[in-house]
Amino acid sequence: MILSMTGYGNATAEYNNKKIHVEIKSLNSKALDFSTRIAPIYREKEMEIRKMVSTVLERGKIDLCIWTEREATVAGAIINPDVVKNYVQQLRDISSNIGIAVPSTLEMWQIITRLPELTQTNTTEEFTEDEWEVLKDTVSQATEALMNFRRQEGMALEIKFNKNIDTIENLLASIEPYEQSRVTKIRKRLEERLAELKGVDYDKNRLEQELIYYIEKLDINEEKQRLTNHLNYFRETMASKPGQGKKLGFIAQEMGREINTTGSKSNQAEMQNIVVKMKDELEQIKEQVLNVM
Repeated sequence: MILSMTGYGNATAEYNNKKIHVEIKSLNSKALDFSTRIAPIYREKEMEIRKMVSTVLERGKIDLCIWTEREATVAGAIINPDVVKNYVQQLRDISSNIGIAVPSTLEMWQIITRLPELTQTNTTEEFTEDEWEVLKDTVSQATEALMNFRRQEGMALEIKFNKNIDTIENLLASIEPYEQSRVTKIRKRLEERLAELKGVDYDKNRLEQELIYYIEKLDINEEKQRLTNHLNYFRETMASKPGQGKKLGFIAQEMGREINTTGSKSNQAEMQNIVVKMKDELEQIKEQVLNVM
């Protein structure tokens, strides 16, 4: 089973007239790269939160954001009279300095109510054990949501990889007819060249030996067998437990070596065209395998 490193999860909980929001994003990375933005009240629990999330996600570029949102009406909030007086005086001074009419009482209040720090609260926010339990549960929910996202993305990647592997396998099989016919073509081409050298006698047995030696140098049976083994191993690794991303990357590199060697030994346009198509499928695998856990 494949897990993608790309994912997104969020969760929300309500506690003591406020909402607790948790959002987690994940992208591909060679190791665990963890960044956090946590509401000040929860900062003391940052290390525990990091441990909770990293134990589950294991790898990737993780961005965790936790913030709170209070309800519109907060109990205990009162208007700060000193702030109101200061705003009124500033508005009058500005009107006098720039030569405009002082706002009416209604206009004054409409302006002041939009300005910051108008209210103050007599209650001090405390971080209790009960709230910590709610926060932990919310973080767990967001993390599980991200893992579900990773599983879905992993299934899509697995389907794509199997398609690429099947295509490479079919392309490899399509080389065989050209491989068998090229021996005849090579022999014919050499004999035609020798026929052009009129009056030159040559040892036909020696020609046969040289031809066999030349064909052996261009033989790709070993490359085909190793590539087939790599394709099967790639499938087996995909079916193993999650965390096989790096291993799949190494197998893809080995597949590339065999395909490149096959291309260098191909001396027919048809075979080289097939090799190019195999390389294209392999590049798609290499690009997407970076997203695998």
